[in-house]
Amino acid sequence: MHKITKAVFPVAGLGTRFLPATKAMPKELLPIIDKPIIQYAVEEAIAAGITDLVFVTGRTKRAIEDHFDSNLELEAVLSEKGKDDLRDMVRNIVPAGVNCIFVRQPKALGLGHAVLCAAPVIGDEPFAVLLADDFMRGDILPTEALCKAYMEHGRAVISVSKVPDSEVSKYGIISTGDSGFEGLPAVTGIIEKPAQKDAPSNLASIGRYVFGPGFFEILREQKPGYGGEIQLADAINTLARQYGVLADCVEATRYDCGSKFGYLEAIVDTALAHKDYSEQFRELLIQRVARKDLAK
Repeated sequence: MHKITKAVFPVAGLGTRFLPATKAMPKELLPIIDKPIIQYAVEEAIAAGITDLVFVTGRTKRAIEDHFDSNLELEAVLSEKGKDDLRDMVRNIVPAGVNCIFVRQPKALGLGHAVLCAAPVIGDEPFAVLLADDFMRGDILPTEALCKAYMEHGRAVISVSKVPDSEVSKYGIISTGDSGFEGLPAVTGIIEKPAQKDAPSNLASIGRYVFGPGFFEILREQKPGYGGEIQLADAINTLARQYGVLADCVEATRYDCGSKFGYLEAIVDTALAHKDYSEQFRELLIQRVARKDLAK
């Protein structure tokens, strides 16, 4: 089984939910404390053994390339000022031996199409897909678990998470069968954003996937679906019927940073766990809550 060393990051979206902040800045560069959302996803991939990072960008996403590129002028200024720790941090955003590759999605034709744009770079190899909007915190992050499952079973694996019944209409909801492996149920289908009464389960597909190279052929033949776009969920449906897909329930805590409230949750919980600011931030929250109670 070919080791998984390549990951695709679809980052061509416009981020309209966060306007006007995203008018000139990609939503993937919105910070959680002092690190952009996309960098957390990149670090998760690298920790799973990924060495080739393939970013599928749009014409407004040049800043993402700049973030992961070298900045020799900044490094020189930091060195002159004796800020060697900051210089090394900037220099090692992408560790030695890890490659950043940027490809363009010429038109916004859907998430499935964005993944397909990476095909010439991925070639005939298995690969991971990470959606930066799904921010993960925990000891075992999903990409590592998915890569391990793929290597063990030789079958595509997607991350799923239980969601409240009232929220199934926000996600792609999977149905499962009995032909999986211990702890990894088989996916028999995905219904995109079903009504609560039509949902086959409360297991939502979230933004982490590992596919074999044959998935690109399915994407090439996939007809437009919801919104007239090539939907990744539709292609996974086809893959599940033809070859089989496994589901892995994430152990990490997930934050939907594609929504403003999920983004705020991610910031608060990250600050509460921060090695430098956790106590100060906790005290600040206590003070603010007490002040609000007094105001009542």
